[in-house]
Amino acid sequence: MKKFNIRKVLDGLTAASSSSSAAAAASLQSGNRENDMIQETLQSEHFQLCKTLRHGFPYQPSSMAFDPVQKILAIGTQSGALRLFGRAGVECYCQHESGSAVIQLEFLVNEGALVSALADDSIHLWNLRQKLPAILHSLKFNRERITFCHLPFQSKWLYVGTERGNIHIVNVESFTLSGYVIMWNKAIELSSKTHPGPVVHISDNPMDEGKLLIGFECGIVVLWDLKSKKADYRYNYDEAIHSVAWHHEGKQFVCSHSDGTLTTWNVRAPAKPAQIITPHGKQPKDGKKPEPCKPILKVEYKTTRAGDPFMILCGGLSYDTVGRRACLTVMHGKSTAVLEMDYPIVDFLTLCETPYPNDFQEPYAVVVLLEKDLVVIDLAQIGYPIFENPYPLSIHESPVTCCEYFADCPAEVIPALYSVGSRQKRQGFSKKEWPVSGGNWGQGTLSFSEIIITGHADGSIKFWDASALMLQVLYKLKTAKVFEKPRGKEEKSSTEIVDEDPFAIQILSWCPESRVLCVAGVSAHVIVYRFSKQEVTTEVVQLLEVRMQCELNEVESPEGGGEQASAVSTPGTSSSPQTSLPQSHPSTSSNNSSDGLRDNVPCLKVRSSPLKQSPGYQVELLIQLVWVSGEPPQQITSLAVNSAYGLVAFGNGNGLAVVDYLQKTLLLNMSIAELYGSTDPHHRQPRSPRKARQPSAGLCDGNDASATPEEKCKSPTSAKISRKINMIADQKDERRVRRHCSLPAKKQQSCVKEMKRKQAASFRETSLRDPNARDNSFSRSRSSSVTSLDRESREVISSFYFCDSLSKKSETVALPSLWVGTSLGSMLTIALTVPSTPEQRMQQPVGVCFCGSVVRLKGGILRMAQLDASGTLLPHVYEPWYEPNAPEEEKERPRRRRPTSPPSSQENQDCQYAVVCSEKQAKVVALPSQNCIYEHNITEASFVLRADVVTMPAGVGLACFCANGHIMTLSVPSLRPLLDVNYLPLTDMRIARTFCFSNQGQALYLTSPTEIQRITYSQETCDNLQEMLGELFTPVETPEAPNRGFFKGLFGGGAQSLDREDLFGEVAAGKASRSLAQHIPGPGGMEGMKGAASGVVGELARARIALDERGQKLGELEERTAAMMSSADSFSRHAHDIMLKYKDKKWYQL
Repeated sequence: MKKFNIRKVLDGLTAASSSSSAAAAASLQSGNRENDMIQETLQSEHFQLCKTLRHGFPYQPSSMAFDPVQKILAIGTQSGALRLFGRAGVECYCQHESGSAVIQLEFLVNEGALVSALADDSIHLWNLRQKLPAILHSLKFNRERITFCHLPFQSKWLYVGTERGNIHIVNVESFTLSGYVIMWNKAIELSSKTHPGPVVHISDNPMDEGKLLIGFECGIVVLWDLKSKKADYRYNYDEAIHSVAWHHEGKQFVCSHSDGTLTTWNVRAPAKPAQIITPHGKQPKDGKKPEPCKPILKVEYKTTRAGDPFMILCGGLSYDTVGRRACLTVMHGKSTAVLEMDYPIVDFLTLCETPYPNDFQEPYAVVVLLEKDLVVIDLAQIGYPIFENPYPLSIHESPVTCCEYFADCPAEVIPALYSVGSRQKRQGFSKKEWPVSGGNWGQGTLSFSEIIITGHADGSIKFWDASALMLQVLYKLKTAKVFEKPRGKEEKSSTEIVDEDPFAIQILSWCPESRVLCVAGVSAHVIVYRFSKQEVTTEVVQLLEVRMQCELNEVESPEGGGEQASAVSTPGTSSSPQTSLPQSHPSTSSNNSSDGLRDNVPCLKVRSSPLKQSPGYQVELLIQLVWVSGEPPQQITSLAVNSAYGLVAFGNGNGLAVVDYLQKTLLLNMSIAELYGSTDPHHRQPRSPRKARQPSAGLCDGNDASATPEEKCKSPTSAKISRKINMIADQKDERRVRRHCSLPAKKQQSCVKEMKRKQAASFRETSLRDPNARDNSFSRSRSSSVTSLDRESREVISSFYFCDSLSKKSETVALPSLWVGTSLGSMLTIALTVPSTPEQRMQQPVGVCFCGSVVRLKGGILRMAQLDASGTLLPHVYEPWYEPNAPEEEKERPRRRRPTSPPSSQENQDCQYAVVCSEKQAKVVALPSQNCIYEHNITEASFVLRADVVTMPAGVGLACFCANGHIMTLSVPSLRPLLDVNYLPLTDMRIARTFCFSNQGQALYLTSPTEIQRITYSQETCDNLQEMLGELFTPVETPEAPNRGFFKGLFGGGAQSLDREDLFGEVAAGKASRSLAQHIPGPGGMEGMKGAASGVVGELARARIALDERGQKLGELEERTAAMMSSADSFSRHAHDIMLKYKDKKWYQL
C-alpha cells in the first residue's frame, strides 16, 4: 500500500495557489499595459466645487422688504437665509452664519445695501453692490432683545426697539451705537405703574422728521420729540397694538389691535380715537360694541391723488369663521374686498409710485408673502387680479419625491416641451408687467441646454428648463389621470398598498433623443409615455398586469446543485394586453377566494372612461404588478427604458421583468436566483411572514413618523437610496423556485451569526442621524415587516443598463444586451435578440438569453456605463423621435435606431470596457474577456449614495456622492482620484434622495422641501460664474422730492427736515455703553468694499447720471436766467415808452 505524504499535498496546494495568483497578476498587468495606450485627458485641475444658484420658494419665510427705487425684493427665513429677487432670472441666495431667524429687513433705498435683524439680537449690513452679497458690519446686542427696527428714507440712522421698551439708535455707516437712547420710563406717563411691554412699532412723522411715533405692545402710542427729548402726546387704548400706519400728511395715523379693531387718531387729539371700526365684526343693532374678532396683524394706509385712500390689512376675521383660509382685506372708499389666500400670511407690503412718505403714495400693487407662496395683487384693475409670477416658486406645489438632471440635451427638446406646455398656462392674470423688475442679467452663458425633471407626490411630473443658470417650468404631466380617483376615504380601495399619495412618482427614466418617458410609482405601477404634438382620445388604456412572486423554502448552498436557468425567448405572451398574462406554472394559491385572499388584483383601479390626451406626453402602456395570494406586490426599485429596442426593464426584491412596450407583451419575469442559475453565490434565506397592508408610501417629507430610528439609519444599496431601508418587501414571483439545502445545521447557524455581526458593524459605520424625522424622512415605503437580517441579506435589483455589448467571452460582435446590477454587488448580463426591420419588430418576439455574472463588487450596484477601445463613453442607443400619431403612410417609413460603431473583436483582444460603480468601490472590466483591469475602493467607513459616469469638456469621469458628505470624481478608465471635497454632511435624507449628477460638471439636490440647490464641479464653470450671475444693484436716479408749493414753503406748512447728526452724533449724544452691543466686522468687509470698488462700470454710470442730472439742472437754470433777462428787458422798454409818453405833459393833462 502506498504511503500517504501530507507534505507533498501541501506543497502541491501551495504551488497551485502561487501559480493561480501569478496568472491573475499577469492578467492584470497585461490589462494595465493594454490600457496604458488610452490617453486620459481629464486632470484634477479640471475640477472645482462651488454652489451656483438656489431655485424655488424660500423655505419657512419670516420677513420681507422692498426697495421701491431699485425694484428689488428681499425675503428672510427662519433658518437665517436671505433670498433676493429682481427681474425674472435675477436671483441671489445668502446665508447668515448663525442660522437664526430673520425677524426684519430694511433696505437703504437706492443705496445697494440691506439691514437684517435676527432673532439672536444681531443686526447686519449687507452690501448688494456685488454679485455675491456679503456682510460689511454686524452688531450684536448683549443685554436687550430686538423687537422692531425702522430706517427712515435717505437716513443713515437706524432706530432699534427692544423688548424692554427702549429705543437705541445705530449709525448705519459705521455700525456704532449712538449715545442717544429713548428710555421707556421717560416715554410713558410717570403715573403709569406698569411696564408698557416691548416696542412693536417705530416711525417718524412724514411731515416732521423730528417727531417719532413709538408703539408699545400694551396699547400705548407715544409721539416723541427728538430735539426736546420728551413726549409730545400719548395715546392710550385698551387693546394690544400690532401695527401702526401714517397718513402721508402726518396729521393722522391708524393702529391695528388684537381685538380686530382699527383706531384712527388725530395727532393733536390724544384723548380718544377719531374713529373705531371693526372691519369684519358684526354690528349689533342695539348700539353695543361689536363682537371681538381675531387680531389684525398688520395695516397699511395709502393715499391717492384722484380717489379714496386704500386701507389694507391682514387678519381681523370673526372667530366664528373656523377653518376659513387666511385673507387679505382691501378697503377702498366704501368697498371692501376680502381676498382669500391658499396659505397663512407671513407679511405683506404695498408697492407705491413714490418712495417719499410725505407725498401721495399712489399704491399700485400688494406683495403678499405666504408660508408657501408669493402673490402680487394688482390694485389698479377691477377685481384685483394677481400678477403672473415669473420665478420658479412652484417646485413644491406637490412634494418632490424624485429628481433627475439632464445636461447637454438635444437642442430641439426644450422648444418642443415649451410649445406643448404653453397651452397649460392659467388665464386671468393681470395684464401689467411684473413689478419686481430690478437688476440685470449676467453677461456669460453656458453653451449647452439643461433640463430638470421632478416627480411629485400627487403623481405629477414637471419638466424645467435649467439652461443659463435660470429655471423655468416647461411642461407638466399628470400621471394620475390614467387611474380612477376615490372620492373619499371610505371609497378607498382595499387593494391599495399605501395610505397617502398612492400616485407618487418613485423612479424616472427618460430618453431625451426619442422623448420616451417611463415612470414607476409607489403603487407598483409603471407607465410608458410617448411624446406627440397632436391631441388624441384613448378609449381604453393599454394595460399589462404582471404577477411577480418568489418563494424560497430553505437556505441554499453556494455550491448546491440548483435548477439551471434556461434561455427563454418569450416565457409569457398575451395577445390581448388587457388581460393578465397566463402563468407558466400552476399555482396552488392563485385563487383562494374562499379564504378571502386578494389575488391577481392590481393596487390601483384603471380609468374606465375615455382618456383625452392633450399634446405632450401620452400614455403608451400601463404596467401593474398584482397581488399574489393575499400579499401585495413589492415596490419597484429599479427602472430603465430603451427606445431603440422598444423595451422596459424593472425590478424589485422578487426579481426582474422585461416588457416589450411596442408589442405590449411580457418578455421576461424571473427571480434573481434564476438569473444566477447554478452559479448562485448567495445563501437564500427563508422569508419571514409579512403584513398584507402597508401603512404609507412615505415618499414625501413629513410622512415618516412611524419609522424607527434604526430603520432610518441603514445604508441604502441602490441608486434610489432606500433599497435596503424598506423597499425590499417580501413577496412571491410567478415562478416558484424550490431548492434544497446542503449545509449542515451548525454551519447554517454560524453563517447567520456571522451575517448578524457584519450587519451590526455595517450599521455602526454607516448610521445616519435624522434629527427631524417629520421634515427630513424620505423612505419610499415602510411596508416591510421582515427582520433587519432579512432586509440586509435579501437581494434586490438595483440598476439596469441597455447597450450593445460583448456579453459572452466568445463573442466578437456587439449585440443588444441588458446589464443587471443587484444590491449584493453582482453584475449580470442578458443578451437580447431584437428583429432588425420595423416590420419584423412588430411581428416577431424579442429573444432573451442569460449570460451569467460578469463581475462582483462590494455593496449594491449603483451605476453601469460602457466605453469603447479608446476610452470614450459610448452613448446609449436610441431611436430618433417621430410623431406616433402621424398618418399611416408616414408611420411606415423606415425608422432606424442610431447606430453605435459596432466593435469587431479580434481573438483574445478586448475592445469594450464596462465601468461599474457600487456603494463601496468601482471597477473597470474589459470585454469580452471579462477581466477586471482597474479597481478602486471609493470608501470604507461610509457608502456611495449616487454615482454617475459623466462627460466633461475635457473627458469622461466618474462622479460620486457619499453619505459622509464627500463629493469625489475619478478618471475613467484608470479610476484615478481627481477630486475629493467634504461638501456637506448628510444630515437631511432629502438630499440623499434627490442628489443627482449630470454632464458638463453640473449637479443638484433638494436642499429643502421647497428649494433646489445647483452646484458645479467644473473648474471652467466656476471661473465663469461671476460673469454668468446677474447683478442686483443698478445705477438708478432717485425720484425728485415732492414740490412743497409756494405758500407751504413761505409759511412753513411743508415737511420739516432734521439734522440727525446734531442729535445722534458723538459730539452731541456722547458714546454708548460698550457692554450694550458688540461690533463685529463682517467677513465681507474688505471684500465688499473691493467688490463695490471693482464695479467701475456701475460707478461710472452712476457718476454719469449724476453729471447729466447736474448738467440738466444747470441748463434749466440758464434757461430761467435767460427768461428773466428777457422779461427785464421787456419791462425796461415798457417803462421807457411810458416815460416818453408822459414826459412833457402837465399833471392836470394826465
